[in-house]
Amino acid sequence: MAEHAARRCCLGWDFSTQQVKVVAVDAELNVFYEDSAHFDRDLLEFGTQGGVHVHEDGLTVTSPVLMWVRALDIILERMKASGFDFSQVLALSGAGQQHGSVYWKAGASQVLRSLSPDLPLHKQLQACFSISDSPVWMDSSTTDQCRQLEAAVGGAQALSCLTGSRAYERFTGNQIAKIYQQNPEAYSHTERISLVSSFAASLFLGSYSPIDCSDGSGMNLLQIKDKVWSRVCLAACAPHLEEKLGSPVPSCSVVGAISSYYVQRYGFPPGCQVVAFTGDNPASLAGMRLEEGDIAVSLGTSDTLFLWLQEPMPALEGHIFCNPIGSQHYMALLCFKNGSLMREKIRDESASCSWSEFSEALRSTEMGNGGNLGFYFDVMEITPEIIGRHRFSAENHKVPAFPRDVEIRALIEGQFMAKRIHAEGLGYRVMPKTKILATGGASHNRDILQVLADVFGAPVYVIDTANSACVGSAYRAFHGLAAGTDVPFSEVVKLAPPPRLAATPTPGASQVYEALLPRYAKLEQRILSQTQGPPERIPQAQAPLLTLPAQTH
Repeated sequence: MAEHAARRCCLGWDFSTQQVKVVAVDAELNVFYEDSAHFDRDLLEFGTQGGVHVHEDGLTVTSPVLMWVRALDIILERMKASGFDFSQVLALSGAGQQHGSVYWKAGASQVLRSLSPDLPLHKQLQACFSISDSPVWMDSSTTDQCRQLEAAVGGAQALSCLTGSRAYERFTGNQIAKIYQQNPEAYSHTERISLVSSFAASLFLGSYSPIDCSDGSGMNLLQIKDKVWSRVCLAACAPHLEEKLGSPVPSCSVVGAISSYYVQRYGFPPGCQVVAFTGDNPASLAGMRLEEGDIAVSLGTSDTLFLWLQEPMPALEGHIFCNPIGSQHYMALLCFKNGSLMREKIRDESASCSWSEFSEALRSTEMGNGGNLGFYFDVMEITPEIIGRHRFSAENHKVPAFPRDVEIRALIEGQFMAKRIHAEGLGYRVMPKTKILATGGASHNRDILQVLADVFGAPVYVIDTANSACVGSAYRAFHGLAAGTDVPFSEVVKLAPPPRLAATPTPGASQVYEALLPRYAKLEQRILSQTQGPPERIPQAQAPLLTLPAQTH
């Protein structure tokens, strides 16, 4: 492909749950090449469904490590066959599905250092892993280990203050603890433990890549304020863990030059730099180019909030990570389970299955809905843990039903007020320069976005999030080349296409919702205190990635 020739570029990789993907981005930030290897379709020999194996207990979920290696081989061979000019690649970075872990067997580092350019990677790394099937983010088999970790540090809130999240079954520290307890021999034969992101970076480096602080925040092991491993958390999970993990590094770090294997086999330049890989959620934050004070809202099957934070306040809900593009800042992730399916149910019940009628109801009702507030959780909500439908009049009396138009506005206002309240609970504050970036199915509905702008008191923009983890990784590669923290990420990506303005706050909106938000928060607490609480621990699934709002990773 002649158009690939002589275009200086960076590569962005994404090792996600269902595929490995790559994009090439040129100096003007145009994506001019992309390819992927889909596990279920292109790697049938591994027998995965959705890229994973769900074990008989229904809780343990793993992926074969060599499948990821083989997928990388496939893509690189395709790129070579297409005429892609690897000599023009200045740097590369990437993303990995968060929380998954890879266990390198003693002696694997020597194999990585001495790769033969005559053979594909998967043939040379077959004996390099002490655990051949990596636990991934969908795994929820570590409830016992979660309890042990929280007990070791003084409780769930103490762990959240330290590491950014209470103990979650999918988080890597708890997965490592389970492997140490149930398979101590394999653990003792492990010389290095990588996240999926740092594992992928290691393949390109030909040596072990350090874990970056942003993805490392999803392990229940990293002290997010100090950006060092927590000794008490390490000791609670497994012995000798610090030496097996290596030291974490800032996400913008250049971790080394590409392995000579890629220079000789594919024609990469010896000076091609590898910038630390990070998690797919942090990489998406980079891909959407969030800045201080911004929020990204994915309005999909579940609704997900990404927040840029300066002063985080860790809580029992949500997650706080080190920010991948602002080394002194943080990002937060909040998931709300009752998203588009709840909106569709109320549409069917109150708007004759019609989105145009649904929108007309939002336009014909006043901001604040006459003081009527509603909570709509047909499945057990994550943020907060409530189930059921709860409606309140302007006098805070519980009522059995609302008129149809009032019902529709109560749903949408309630969903967005909940998002603002819980975001502020983690330390978020709307700023004069705040932008809200909306994505997912409901972001196509201007009337829903108008309510979002009104509740938050900030303009709403829509942005193309296709491949945001991949594109964000390429942007991060350029950022790493530009001396990392010395040059703001926003300066590096200023040529990227801007988001499109979709809604601005209605005059008077701030007064309406500033009065309603405290009421909504108090009523939420009232419902929580009156409803039967959930079991002590509910194994929780990962929040959906913003690139694929209706899917996960």
